[in-house]
Amino acid sequence: MAKVVCVLYDDPVEGYPESYARDDLPKLTHYPDGQTLPTPKAIDFQAGTLLGSVSGELGLRRYLEANGHALVVTSDKDGPDSVFERELPDADVVISQPFWPAYLTAERIAKAPKLKLALTAGIGSDHVDLQASIERGITVAEVTYCNSISVSEHVVMMILGLVRNYIPSYQWVVKGGWNIADCVTRSYDLEGMHVGSVAAGRIGLAVLKRLKPFDVHLHYTDRHRLPEEVEKELGLTFHETAADMVPHCDVVTINAPLHPETENLFNADLISTMKRGAYLINTARGKIANREDVAAALESGQLAGYAGDVWFPQPPPQDHPWRSMPYHGMTPHTSGTSLSAQTRYAAGCREILECWFAGEPIREEYLIVDGGRLAGTGAHSYSAGDATGGSAEAARFKKG
Repeated sequence: MAKVVCVLYDDPVEGYPESYARDDLPKLTHYPDGQTLPTPKAIDFQAGTLLGSVSGELGLRRYLEANGHALVVTSDKDGPDSVFERELPDADVVISQPFWPAYLTAERIAKAPKLKLALTAGIGSDHVDLQASIERGITVAEVTYCNSISVSEHVVMMILGLVRNYIPSYQWVVKGGWNIADCVTRSYDLEGMHVGSVAAGRIGLAVLKRLKPFDVHLHYTDRHRLPEEVEKELGLTFHETAADMVPHCDVVTINAPLHPETENLFNADLISTMKRGAYLINTARGKIANREDVAAALESGQLAGYAGDVWFPQPPPQDHPWRSMPYHGMTPHTSGTSLSAQTRYAAGCREILECWFAGEPIREEYLIVDGGRLAGTGAHSYSAGDATGGSAEAARFKKG
């Protein structure tokens, strides 16, 4: 029997939903590159329901308990007295989401001698100390591609929201006003702007494809250059580094994984090279952008707007500067946990667990660390090391 500890975000404040806005989801079988959606042997949930919160349990309880395993589900993840900390020492498997990450630091891994599998219900496993996992022989896996399109749609929404000054305009309506001049004094057309993506993997490429019809000039940087035919089809300009790209762009969207090479990439020095009044979108990871430097750039006018749904740590303390800085469009980390995406990543978790317990290979594209090394998607997208430092600050959210 294995003990599975699953950390999920809290249920809605008004209780777990009894009904939903829509009755079904579109039927998808493949992602844009041809990869098939998760293919577990069975699922014990209704597609399109809230699976990512505590009561949803990722639809895993019936399956795990029927096979003799124990499942502990909690949202209490931060601090030495948290449920997660208490349950971790004899856990065989830890499941966590990027939206409410259970930070698996080296210190926590050292307290979990039985831990063999760290599974991300979603994509992005930077909340796990990958170096410590390599050294301990822990397998790290995630449900690659499950919410890439979800995030790319969110990016386009946020770009338009900032450039067209949507949020303040909406707020005037809520307040009962009709203040057109106030709304449009920071509103521009996206058409003709230069938009650059930091990374052009599954999410970044999807963003670029969705922006092409807006008649913008598209730029990108990535350590893996796209094929020439893709660059030609989308009209892309390639830059060797983010530093080379950002001075040319009116809008920059960050779509890179967090690892030691990208941590603190958008600091005061890099932001100072951007066009005055540029917009920065970050749905990748909060730690890629320096929080104090972003807030200062908005105050000074160097940045005209910053939007994203990723913070560090998560949840952020009440006094996090991104809550109160001007001209922002921040949301909780929701871009990749739409009800559509939850259906896919819950099914992907079931598929990975079925393989794990049966001793069968996990899909190569799901692997981040395996056999004491970066593997699969991890070898392509990450570098060895640790990006979890400072995550203990998340415990301050509860105190606030």
